[in-house]
Amino acid sequence: MALKLVNRLPMLGRFGIPRCTFISPVRPSTRLSPGLPVCVACLCTSSSHCIRSHGCRQLKPDCWKRNLTTTIVREPTFVGSNSVGLHKDSFPRFRLTQLHRPTATEEEVFHRHLNSCSSSRQVLRLLRTVEIMSDTMAAAVLHCVADLEQDGHSLKDPSVLENVTIRALCLQLEEDSGRLTDGGLVSALLACTRLYLDPWSTLMVRLVSESQERLDKGEMTVEQLCILGQAMLAIEGPGSVMLEQVMSQIQRQEPAQWSLEDLSAVYRLLQSGGGLDGKYCDLLNAMHTHAVTVTSRMNPTVVSELLSVLVSLNQTQAMPLVINLCKQAVRHVPHFTDEELTLVLGALMHFGHSDHYFVQAMERYVPTVAFTSHPETVTKVMQFFSRRNILSPLVFDSVAESFVYRADEYNTSQVARQIMAYGKLGYLPPNAGDVFRKVETTLQKRFSHFQPRTLINLLHSCILVERFPVNFVSKVFGSYFLQQLQEQDTGMDRYVLSQLTQLYITVKLECPFYEGPRLLPRYRVKSFLTPGRSLETPVDTHLYNSVKNGLLNLLGARSYFGSKVLTPYCYTIDMEIKVDEDGYVLPASYNDDVYKRIALCIDGQKRFTTNTRQLLGKEATKQRHLRLLGYEVVQIPFYEFEKLQTKASVVEYLHQKIFPHSYRLSW
Repeated sequence: MALKLVNRLPMLGRFGIPRCTFISPVRPSTRLSPGLPVCVACLCTSSSHCIRSHGCRQLKPDCWKRNLTTTIVREPTFVGSNSVGLHKDSFPRFRLTQLHRPTATEEEVFHRHLNSCSSSRQVLRLLRTVEIMSDTMAAAVLHCVADLEQDGHSLKDPSVLENVTIRALCLQLEEDSGRLTDGGLVSALLACTRLYLDPWSTLMVRLVSESQERLDKGEMTVEQLCILGQAMLAIEGPGSVMLEQVMSQIQRQEPAQWSLEDLSAVYRLLQSGGGLDGKYCDLLNAMHTHAVTVTSRMNPTVVSELLSVLVSLNQTQAMPLVINLCKQAVRHVPHFTDEELTLVLGALMHFGHSDHYFVQAMERYVPTVAFTSHPETVTKVMQFFSRRNILSPLVFDSVAESFVYRADEYNTSQVARQIMAYGKLGYLPPNAGDVFRKVETTLQKRFSHFQPRTLINLLHSCILVERFPVNFVSKVFGSYFLQQLQEQDTGMDRYVLSQLTQLYITVKLECPFYEGPRLLPRYRVKSFLTPGRSLETPVDTHLYNSVKNGLLNLLGARSYFGSKVLTPYCYTIDMEIKVDEDGYVLPASYNDDVYKRIALCIDGQKRFTTNTRQLLGKEATKQRHLRLLGYEVVQIPFYEFEKLQTKASVVEYLHQKIFPHSYRLSW
């Protein structure tokens, strides 16, 4: 190849370049002496145009590694090869030259065209139209191919790596690794890892070796260090020695001086694995402090990425940053992509934070996109409102309307999670009939596709809004389904058994026509009130004590009412009062001559949705079942009781609530 070039350039002799009868191949790692009168532009182009136009000049010693570009040279023949970037002749050929460097405008235009490509074939077609490329442009091409071809941990079409142009580009990166700029070098290395090239290939080894040399000099920028760190994570994992060196150099810098781009790059590196083991706490805290001051300048992508990082690293101590990011997210709600909004909502659920203005922004935005957003995004919206106990008819009604038309697009998990939101908040949309007919149709068509726990969650949510899936409960109580449930990874925990028990109680109390299988006793629980996740909300201690003191003044003795009474049907009553047929209050220990049982439900804030005075679905179901069991349910909500300022007003309030048709006696 080199001999052809020399023979085709008869003018070389005039410029001090001797003609040779034979030129031995030069290894890519061999450095040409700066003192040799060699013009890279002349040797690396297919014509003598650059000689005629510019003449031949001796290169400066420091020009080999900086500001170099790649020139494409096309030959009429091609010799095939079975690997990417090996020592075979590939055409078109790429060469590094210091002349004819692309202008900033040309690079911008190239990147714009590159970003518009929707397939690798378009990328390669674009590449064949470019005559001059910088090393960063070449790396961008490989990144673009990776973006288009990545499919999990492999490429959709591995044959793309056998393409002539890709092989030639990889070969030139291999041969000229020592001439690449720092940014071009680390970007090319990361792109190769994203294309899943063999870490022990000559190309990868040379790029890593050259990166190590540059790293040892300690002159890389924060952004370049982060790119190199990402590449080494992909090659060697979190235990990489080079990664430790990268992080050491990053730690020596002051985060307060970083640009927003540098800050985001370090966060991404830590999320990818550099900080998952609890390392670098001091660095993270310094970054959080700086990030709080620049959130107002963050665009939608940065806001969503940073929230995702905080979740991955479980930075619960960074709540001031989470709050600031949530405030910034309010501005970006209409501009988030579906993926970005999904990340934002997931992070806010993880940290247990919601903002009134963010909720308002979502109420304005969701109705406009409920029919078009990605199914997972719509589902995540419902999960967010459900997890935060926020009842928004605007959001719930619009999602209910879209559900009727889009349910077939949703997977079984998405169907269940959307319906669970309605059940948890105890809300029925105006088109509830259409919604639950669609749920029934979905269950009929895809019953076997539901995971056992997902199916239990869906059916249980239905009963919380008084929709009774009798046709499917019979299958759930069957031995085959229960065996499947036991064999699932999570098994049968107490919460699942509580759900099954409540389904069984609901069938007995509210579906007397049901004649299917019964739930076997060994799958039933004795109480729904359990530590942690529970089908009942524990009573608010402060409110409970205030009501108890009022009852003491009303009834005259502690013996006349029971506290936290467990019923035969698994529900726990906050306070119970027994009355005989003549209306006299009986001691709590009496079980004979009981004519009426009064169940006092002392409902604190946690038993209601946060923004309305509507009981949660599980609390409404409990009170409904207690009435069916014969109890007279008296609700004492926090928003009524907190208005009472004196002992006399408390006693009068309780008397009117519990004994509205009798005179109050003074003790």
